[in-house]
Amino acid sequence: MDIKQNYFEFLGLPEVYPLDQQALSERTRELQKKLHPDKFSHLSDRERRLSVQYTAYLNEAVSTLKSPLSRAQYLLHLKGVDTFSESSVQLDPMFLMQQMEWREELESVRDEADPDEALKALQAIVDDQLAELRQRFQTAYESGGETDLEAAAMSVRKMQFIDKLGREIEALEDQLFDE
Repeated sequence: MDIKQNYFEFLGLPEVYPLDQQALSERTRELQKKLHPDKFSHLSDRERRLSVQYTAYLNEAVSTLKSPLSRAQYLLHLKGVDTFSESSVQLDPMFLMQQMEWREELESVRDEADPDEALKALQAIVDDQLAELRQRFQTAYESGGETDLEAAAMSVRKMQFIDKLGREIEALEDQLFDE
């Protein structure tokens, strides 16, 4: 085991976007058992520290690979494409207008006769959009050319917007129905 390996290598999983979540869970459990700090309590300070580092790396790897958005960002990162710290990338104006419209709908949910239905409708849009963008990402990423990676990165940038909208929907739902 080596924390210099990428997350896929560390977990012994194929470096692909459509990741088998069951295999990820099984491999995680195996490594958690193997790396648990309690197993190293009788060993040297160095070996205990390594166990803690490996466990932290495992947790970071699992968290990243479990999320379709984070996994896509990580795969692009491995190819040298940064979608984490960009601020000057131009997105399609129609896409941005649609984002504004959905956010306006979200802001007006409280005024709806049936806020729960309005939230469900918005969540359905988010789910559909994410499914489409994930498919676009996968197709472009698997093609692998430079322009394909740019297209994959654009899909990720759009996923970030849609994912954020989904989190905002969940937060509003919690506010409205946990009161």
